[in-house]
Amino acid sequence: MTIPEGFSPFRPKGGPRRRLIGIAIFVLVLAAAVATTWYLTRHGGPTDEMAHAHGAAPVADSARPVMLSAEAAQRIGVTYAPVRSGPLGRVVRTVAIVTYDETRLKSVTARVDGWVEQLFVNFTGQSVRVEEPLFSLYSPMLVSAQQELLLAKRLSGAVATGTPDAVRGSGDLLESARRRLLYWEVPADDVRQIEASGEIRKAITFRSPVQGVVIEKSVIAGQQVMAGETIYRIADLRVVWLEGEIFERDLPSVRLGLSVIAEFPALPGSPRTGRITYIYPTVNPDTRTARVRVELSNPGLALKPGMYATFQFAAATQPVLSVPRSAILSTGKRNLVFVLLPDGMLQPRDVELGVQTDERTEVRSGLALGDTVVASATFLVDAESNLGTLLGGMGNMPGMDITAPPSGKSRPPQPASPRSPHDTMTMKPPDPHAGHTVPDEN
Repeated sequence: MTIPEGFSPFRPKGGPRRRLIGIAIFVLVLAAAVATTWYLTRHGGPTDEMAHAHGAAPVADSARPVMLSAEAAQRIGVTYAPVRSGPLGRVVRTVAIVTYDETRLKSVTARVDGWVEQLFVNFTGQSVRVEEPLFSLYSPMLVSAQQELLLAKRLSGAVATGTPDAVRGSGDLLESARRRLLYWEVPADDVRQIEASGEIRKAITFRSPVQGVVIEKSVIAGQQVMAGETIYRIADLRVVWLEGEIFERDLPSVRLGLSVIAEFPALPGSPRTGRITYIYPTVNPDTRTARVRVELSNPGLALKPGMYATFQFAAATQPVLSVPRSAILSTGKRNLVFVLLPDGMLQPRDVELGVQTDERTEVRSGLALGDTVVASATFLVDAESNLGTLLGGMGNMPGMDITAPPSGKSRPPQPASPRSPHDTMTMKPPDPHAGHTVPDEN
């Protein structure tokens, strides 16, 4: 068929109608060609059949045994490692937050109704010591109790020479008056001074029962308080808790008394050592984690509640087979290692993996104790193996003079680094009697 010079499907002869028809036919033919090409390459059409007819094999996940000489292995950085048996020494890490030691929290409350006369500790965060004055309280009930104490004291003196029953009764009354004031947490020294002086105090000073830091102050001077109302909350920060979340899969490795190392972003370079003191009995259904408590001493009160922290501990594990993490080659469909055979062949082998650490990986199946695997440059070995597979499958294609290495047997030593298939292809020279034949570059 001879195409006239200057012919174009976009410029058909005739009117606009024929021009539109010509354009539509051209577009349909182009779309059909694209669809046919996609179908043949997507669904294994003639292109795939041709490849299989000539012995070509897919490269992905088609690793084959490969032979590397000692010089070639050294050149590309191949090293070997034995399959080892023993505990992995897996390290579990988690984030945590500093909280109060709940056993060292103290709430200071009013035991009687009254009015706060004076606050000696008048802001949150103030440090207090044991027996340090906190506040003074005026209470009519305390005034009445002091009067009863002094009356009982005078009665006891008046009947000191009376009958035994009278002496015993006056003594019980005096002791009862003392006990009432002590139960209302009036300091014992103040009770003795009231008895000795015989004077009634308008306001009684209450003191701190513990050492710590005021974390909550609920009243101001002059305020009326009711019995049972909290005035201060005091926390002893010499010991604090770390509370972190442990994933459900790591719970079998956690036990009470396990030593942990805690680090704090606010205190770089100052790790602390503590122990796990409690494992909460429930698992969060949303995060699949359980809370773990660590107790830490806090000299200098450098650790403050609310601080972020991380802590880690060595998980207790049973002996398992393991290899270096660098020995594992994951293809997305399977996990491979290259095993060094006695004849020097590197054989790819599927393995099932287990727990991983920063350096090693548990191997549950596929390897045995005593095997030796490629520990580094695994990707380059796999590339060399797949390269041999590719070239072996192309050996019978037109224009190629390559023989695939027999399956399961040693291949000839490969060059030091992976190369493009074009570096090893031998092109057949064109036949001088066949005219001008263009070699197949595919």
